[in-house]
Amino acid sequence: MSSSSAAVAAPVEHMVLIKLRPDAVSSGAAAAMVSALQALPALVPGVSYLHAGPVLRLRSPAADALGPTHLLHSRYATKADLAAYAAHPDHVAAVQAHIVPNALDTTAVDWVNAAESPSPVGPCAAVRLTLAKVKEGPDVGQVLEKVAKASKDAGDVARVSFEENFSPARAKGFQFVMVAVFDSVEELDAVEADGKVEEAKAALRPMLDEVMVLDFVVDAAAPASL
Repeated sequence: MSSSSAAVAAPVEHMVLIKLRPDAVSSGAAAAMVSALQALPALVPGVSYLHAGPVLRLRSPAADALGPTHLLHSRYATKADLAAYAAHPDHVAAVQAHIVPNALDTTAVDWVNAAESPSPVGPCAAVRLTLAKVKEGPDVGQVLEKVAKASKDAGDVARVSFEENFSPARAKGFQFVMVAVFDSVEELDAVEADGKVEEAKAALRPMLDEVMVLDFVVDAAAPASL
């Protein structure tokens, strides 16, 4: 489920991974939560984009351990807009009514999208989210430089945004966020067989301690930006 508006330069991105109780997933509670979250852009000023929906696939042991079933991704022009959204009564009410009673766990990260230009996401676009913890030694800045080089070496396979998480309180130690956008699930699946992408991953692994990877699909109802 998604809502969109005009592109924002260097937007602030907010991602929340939500692990719902099994009975909430099998009942109408999950759908009600998604509906309440996707209604927020019409209620809360400053929300440039919002997607809420289920996780498509968990792609790493760390993701399996965390076990998110749903996620929310939203975008803001500034950190102040994100803070205002977090404190807004309609957002607080949605969280209290739908997430607090139904979630077993939540993980949240925030980052400034430093991509040169916004990455358009068309209907049914597939997105791969990667959260990472950096090993002792290299700092996050070194990892970002390595990712930039690896992304360039991999070629024009996906539209990539990557940056440091600036909100550690609910991030479970994840310091680094990368989002890769594909036009379809089929295109995302095809990248697994790309040798250049595997080489890029191999260059990064020695610097990372734990990596959480999952995929999700943006609702076909409306195009957006990521």
